[in-house]
Amino acid sequence: MAILVVGTVTLDTVETPSRRVEDVLGGSGVYAAIAASFFPNTVQLVGVVGADFPKAYTDILENHRVDLQGLERIEDGKSFRWGGRYTEDFNVRDTLFTELNVIEDFQPVLPETYKDTSYLFLANSSPVFQLSVIEQMTNPKLIVCDTMDFWINEEREALEALLARVDVLILNDSEARLLTGDSNLVRAAETILRYGPERVIIKKGEHGAISITASSYFNAPAYPIRQVADPTGAGDSFAGGMMGYLASVEDTSEEAIRRAMVYGAVVASFNIEDFSINRQKRVQFSEISSRYRELQNAVRF
Repeated sequence: MAILVVGTVTLDTVETPSRRVEDVLGGSGVYAAIAASFFPNTVQLVGVVGADFPKAYTDILENHRVDLQGLERIEDGKSFRWGGRYTEDFNVRDTLFTELNVIEDFQPVLPETYKDTSYLFLANSSPVFQLSVIEQMTNPKLIVCDTMDFWINEEREALEALLARVDVLILNDSEARLLTGDSNLVRAAETILRYGPERVIIKKGEHGAISITASSYFNAPAYPIRQVADPTGAGDSFAGGMMGYLASVEDTSEEAIRRAMVYGAVVASFNIEDFSINRQKRVQFSEISSRYRELQNAVRF
C-alpha cells in the first residue's frame, strides 16, 4: 500500500542548551516520510528544494525507500531554511529565523502515479497548498492533515475549508485551544469536529495524544525518554508512524487507529533521542516492536 506525504523539506539550524547544529536535514515532509517508511509501504514525498540541497540528504531519503518523483529541485533557488532554539525543559521553542525561499511560490503538481494513492498525509503547510493537493487526488481512502498556529491566525478561512475535506486533523494542545478559543481539550475537539473531520487527534508532547470522535475517546501514552536531545519533528514523526501502520494493515477502524497512535508515539520517541533524523537512520523495526510492547504493558490494568 502507498502513502503520499506532502510537506516541507528543509535545512534546519537547531540550538539546545547543550549543542548547536546547522543546515541539518529537516522539514515536516521529511520526518513524516521517514517515520512511515518503517512499515512495509511505498512512501511518496512531494516537496521542493533548491540547488543548495545536498545530494547526501536525498540519498538518506532514498535509502529509506522514499519515492522522490514528487520532490522538485529549483536549480536557481535556495532551499527553505528554519532555525530554532529550545530552553532547558524543551517545552519552549523560539524561532530564530525562517527563510521560505523556494517554498514561497511553490505550487505542487502531483505525478500521475501519485494521484490514486489511498493514504494521504498533509504535513504542516499552508491550507491553500494542502487543498490544492486534495483537488488533484482521485479518491483517497484516508486524508489526514496537520496544521499550526500561524495558519490558524493568518489563513483561517482556508483552514476551515480544508477541515471540511479531511478525515482526521492532527494538532497540538495549544493549537486546539487557539483554533476554538476553548481551554478544555475535550470541548475543543468537539468544536473542531463540527468543522468537518471525523476525528481530532491532539498531541500533548510528553503526555501523549488524545483521539476524539463523535462516539469515542482514546488516550495514547508517550514513550518515556530520560534524555531528550532534539524534539524537532517529533509531531511529524508521530503522524508519519501512525499513517505508516494504518497503510500497512489497510485498516482505518477505531481499533486500528488506536494501535497506530501507539506506533506513532514509539516512532516519535526515537526521533527525539538525537538531532535531525540521525537516530532514525539507526532504528531497526525490532526496536519499534519492543517499545510498542512496553507501552502495551504500561497501560494494561
